[in-house]
Amino acid sequence: MKDSEPERPASARRRGELDTLRALVVLGLVFFHAALVFDPDDDFYVKNAETTGAITVLAGFGVVWAMPMLFLVAGLGARHSIRRRGPGGFALERLLRLGVPLVFATLTLLPLPQWLRLRAADPGYHESYGRFWLRFLTVHPDPADFPFVLEGRHFETGHLWFVVLLLAFCLLLAPVAAVLGTGSERAATALGRRPGLLLLPALPLAAINALLGMEEGFAGWNRWAYLLFFLYGYALADDERIRAAMRRLAVPVGVLGVALFAGTAPGFVAGDDPFTAWTPFALSTRAMFGAAGWCWVVAILGLLDRPRARPRAHPGPRPARPSRPVWEYLTAAALPLYVLHQPVVVAFAYGVVGWSAPIAVKYAAIVAGSLAVILVVYEFAIRRTRVTRFLFGMRAG
Repeated sequence: MKDSEPERPASARRRGELDTLRALVVLGLVFFHAALVFDPDDDFYVKNAETTGAITVLAGFGVVWAMPMLFLVAGLGARHSIRRRGPGGFALERLLRLGVPLVFATLTLLPLPQWLRLRAADPGYHESYGRFWLRFLTVHPDPADFPFVLEGRHFETGHLWFVVLLLAFCLLLAPVAAVLGTGSERAATALGRRPGLLLLPALPLAAINALLGMEEGFAGWNRWAYLLFFLYGYALADDERIRAAMRRLAVPVGVLGVALFAGTAPGFVAGDDPFTAWTPFALSTRAMFGAAGWCWVVAILGLLDRPRARPRAHPGPRPARPSRPVWEYLTAAALPLYVLHQPVVVAFAYGVVGWSAPIAVKYAAIVAGSLAVILVVYEFAIRRTRVTRFLFGMRAG
């Protein structure tokens, strides 16, 4: 029911700065995945002959907060959607906006990176794309890996693991949305009195990462840690009392997050496998990483939510304000760009790694070429027709 939630002092206005942040994170994934071509540790589809360990360190600064932020913003969006549509309408809308692009991209885009992986690894591999496409789609059920319920020798969800998880989380949320709405009211009241309680959500995240293990295929986080970020976004992030606590504590929590993240460095650099090992060193590394992620997200949200200082009045004509349509354009494009980006990056990397050029030149070429292609494809092949907008999860209007 749309009116099942208790009244609470929350902002009903959609937070545009978070939509903009989501779009920037998606564009940032082009830079991130292009960098993995030169990472000595990551098993990316196409690898450059020369690699550098600096990529691993720089990537860590992104994975600790970027994907968690996407799930939290998605949870906040779910709050707004359920208010408008009710749980049933919300579930149907998410099935269409996430399920349709997931199926379409699985059939049309996901086989390409896997095919290029085989070609890059073996110069003697000459199987046609059409024959490989049929083998890619040879799958069988695998409920044990929920929500990734299909398995195959060459099949994968690739970068669309985010869409798979988000769709599953939305469908799990719909039947319990009213209960969570009631619980969030109590949490907001407590946080309004004691802002320091804002650190408590870090504890379940630390426990999940430590006890269930980190999953390299999901940007270093356990998949169920993302469920918590999604639920935190739904239940907490839009209440004005909680937003006030985030604004107040943004700097100290951010400093704590940096300290926790720095504390994970020895565990990731030396010792047992930090992703799955059960040694005290590995467990503490994973726990600190989980807690650091929450701190980084809280700090970013709090800093973005602080009021901007107004410029002093001065004589003469008023200077032009930054154009909002650019950000609105990128916000609408976020999901299509996400769906498109990795196959394009892999295709460019496949052509570039053979160049006789420094890493910096190759990296710049992959990033620039990939950004240009995905933006052109979005503009001229996706956003201009109702059919393609539907296939990529965009609203009709």
